[in-house]
Formats: sequence, C-alpha cells, structure tokens
Amino acid sequence: MNLGGHFRRTAILAVTVPVLLVAQFSFTQTSEAGPLAQFAPLEQWKAAVLAGDAGALRALYITEPTPKVQANGVVTSADADVKFWVGLKARSMALETVAVLDRPWGTSVVFKANVQLPNGQTLSITDGQGWKKQGEQWRLISSERADAPHLKQPSDMNKNIYPADVDPQADIKEAEEKAATGHKRVLLVFGANWCYDCHVLDLAFHRPDFASVMANFEVVHIDLGPDEKKNADLVKQFEIPLNKGIPALAVVESNGKLVVSQKNGEFEDARSLTPEAVLEFLNKWKPESR
Repeated sequence: MNLGGHFRRTAILAVTVPVLLVAQFSFTQTSEAGPLAQFAPLEQWKAAVLAGDAGALRALYITEPTPKVQANGVVTSADADVKFWVGLKARSMALETVAVLDRPWGTSVVFKANVQLPNGQTLSITDGQGWKKQGEQWRLISSERADAPHLKQPSDMNKNIYPADVDPQADIKEAEEKAATGHKRVLLVFGANWCYDCHVLDLAFHRPDFASVMANFEVVHIDLGPDEKKNADLVKQFEIPLNKGIPALAVVESNGKLVVSQKNGEFEDARSLTPEAVLEFLNKWKPESR
C-alpha cells in the first residue's frame, strides 16, 4: 500500500500483478482464493476483524518500534486503527488483492476490502499493510488506509508507468521542446512502479474531466527504482524531498527553469485525495494564458 513512499519507505506500498517481476521485487496479484489466502497473517487479521476481537487485532501490531499508521492522509495510531475496524461491526468482508510485495524487511500487501455493515450497506476501503516477522510471529509494522476513496483505485499494478530502460534526461529535453512549441509547461512525476499511490495519481491524470487542464502539460515520469535512489541527480536538480514520500511532482518551464516542486508530500497519499485537490494543483501551476 504507496503504503506508499515512506511512510512508504517502511510501509507498503504499495505497494503497492499475475505473477510478474518488477525491478528486483516480486509482485503477485490474485483473488481472495489465491496466494493472498495463503498469507496466514492477513487471514488472521481478517478473522479478528470479523470477530470484533480488539485484543486479538491489537496483538497483531508491532510494539517496538511504534507502528506507522495512517488513515485518509492523517497519521494516527495502531489503537485508532483497531478501533476503526472493530467499530465497523462487519457482517462480512471480501478482500480483493491489488499487490503482494516481498520487501527487504518483510511483506507488503495492498488490498481492497468491501465490508458489509450492520445496516446492509457496503463500505469500500483501500488498505496497504506492511508485515514483518518477529521470531515465529508476523506483526503489522505499518498500515495506510483510505475509506471510501474519491479517486479511482487501481485493480492491479501491471501498467509500466516508469519504464526502467528510458533516458529521463532525453525525455525531459523532448518534453521541453514540445512545451515550447505548444505553450505548455513540463510536469515531472517522480515515482516507481511499485508505488500504489503513483498508480492512483496516474489514473487521475487520465480522467476525462482532467483532459483540459492536462493539455497544459507535457508529462514525464521519472523512475526512482526499487530503493528510491535511481536518478538522484534529477531528484537534486528539481529539489524533490524524497523523505516526504512519493509520488512527488515538479513543474518546469519549457526552458528548463523550475517553477515549483512539492515540499510536503502533497501527493504521497494520493489514494485519499479528492479530484478537486489534484485539479487545484494543476490549475495553479499551468502556464499563464497568452
């Protein structure tokens, strides 16, 4: 689950896939009956939620260090996360896996949960969880949740948004030339294919109601690789604070001059953003009318 960038660095992300290899990590996309059901810790978590067993659920979270927990873009706590899930009083819960990711520190899972509430309504939730093994016990080290997300969430992460074999410098130069001709600016999107929120943001950029504002930009995706160290020269040049998470955006004039770069991880939790929030940024930094 993006979780994303790092929160996402320890989290999920997304996290953010029929079995395929992306960079050096192994992703698996499946249905509830597939490999996800074989990941016992998540099944244990689901059983505790459905049983409304707060004690059993809390015991699944790591105690040291403090778990990284985020809900709808706000940093919260394991206790708050437990309270949320138990408070749903779920009658049933169907899980749809987006990605299962082997990370150096453990396993990261991104899934969609359709929860049937006591009133008969269904609540759709996107969650990214980071699991680490302590001795013989798997523990939750991170969770990044979006309740009833406003932006479309990817059902898989097959799309190769950040090709590993391209020359980003050449892509930027070509984009600047096109921008100069079309009276546009260049939108640089720093991210990686493993980042769930990078896929969320890409889907937003392709919304029909975004077409008019996106026409003001030439978009270049800059791959940060599996460890977010790739293209470090461009990260430095365009003043991207990776410690704030990804995806991260910068806007550049057609002559290469930096207009703005994000400083506070505004899109790090793209899964929880509204379309209006993304449009506000794009409209603010599109080129001035001639």
